[in-house]
Amino acid sequence: MVVNLEADNLVLKRGQKTLLSAVSLQLSLGEMVALIGPNGAGKSTLLRVLSGYLAPDSGECRLQGTALSAWEGRLLAQQRAVMRQQSSLTFALTARQVIALGRAAWPRGQQDEIVTGVAGLTGCSDLLDRNYLHLSGGEQQRVQLARVLAQLWRDGEPQGFLFLDEPTSALDLYHQQHILRLLHRLTRQGKLMVCSVLHDLNQASLWADRVLLLHQGSLVTQGTPQQVLNAETLQHWYGAELSVHSATPHRRPQVMLLP
Repeated sequence: MVVNLEADNLVLKRGQKTLLSAVSLQLSLGEMVALIGPNGAGKSTLLRVLSGYLAPDSGECRLQGTALSAWEGRLLAQQRAVMRQQSSLTFALTARQVIALGRAAWPRGQQDEIVTGVAGLTGCSDLLDRNYLHLSGGEQQRVQLARVLAQLWRDGEPQGFLFLDEPTSALDLYHQQHILRLLHRLTRQGKLMVCSVLHDLNQASLWADRVLLLHQGSLVTQGTPQQVLNAETLQHWYGAELSVHSATPHRRPQVMLLP
């Protein structure tokens, strides 16, 4: 596996609190990675450091061998995109205009074609001319996903590093399945990496190539879903009573809370 983004011994503190503690990992194009862990584990914080929005107190993130801090802003925006949990947009734009924001780092050519294309992929073609602020939470989430895909779009496909913070939290079951299937399919083309914070362990199991489990700012274990999502590991780090069923048709473990 070719390593395209590498984090080396990341440490981040705020006052007396350590948010990330000596986190090291590697991410490669062509894979789908899930960040899991209990509330307060540092998942969203790690996502922001890996994407360059937060600078660690020590340690370093390198994209294609170059420190994130050394990348020119426009070029970095063409290589990685981030979808946060909540949008800070407070002024009226159409969904079409919101998606087009993802093309800010690129020349204007083909923008309309790309916006229309990613809207179709994410199931929001019928939302394009509506006021973004009047959309439901799930509709806004699909528009934001279209925006970050547009940001990485070149030569007919998304290419680069896509970081998503709970991208299915506001979606109904149909759109959860549709979006995760889409992301998985896009990574199979070998030019896109998706790293996503997921609270639903069964979603992580079904679609992730690798699962990274964080606890109190530390990366405590990582591996395939079969290696990480076992009852002993999950009960230890989450503190919940649960069972894990591995004899599934897709051979991916499924987690069930005990009554």
